[in-house]
Amino acid sequence: MHYLRSILREDAGSAVAEFVMVGALLTVLTLSVIQLGLALHIRNTVLDAASEGARFAALADSSLGEGVARSRDLITTTIGPGYATDVNATYGRYLGHPSAIVTVRTPLPLIGLFGLDGGLEVSGHAAVESIP
Repeated sequence: MHYLRSILREDAGSAVAEFVMVGALLTVLTLSVIQLGLALHIRNTVLDAASEGARFAALADSSLGEGVARSRDLITTTIGPGYATDVNATYGRYLGHPSAIVTVRTPLPLIGLFGLDGGLEVSGHAAVESIP
């Protein structure tokens, strides 16, 4: 019995096991932070493209279709065509002013660039220019 207790109290080999467990935890944490950064980058890029499309559609000599095309072009150029499939534009009111509103629904990246279709929705707004 005394021999069994002495074997169970030995620390030989525990450093290797601790290193593997801590290494795995740090790897998961690092990859999670990188994935969060990628998701935020995609959100900010799509939001900027929607805002730019709304500004373009709000110009006096422009249309909603041209604003949608501008948003799609920007998203396709920066992220890829898979993120520019669902882009819509309407005229409406935003904060009490007539506005062009461009809405983009895009995948929310969960693992790399793959994720939930339509999981991310952003809208860009711009005040419509009036023609004198």
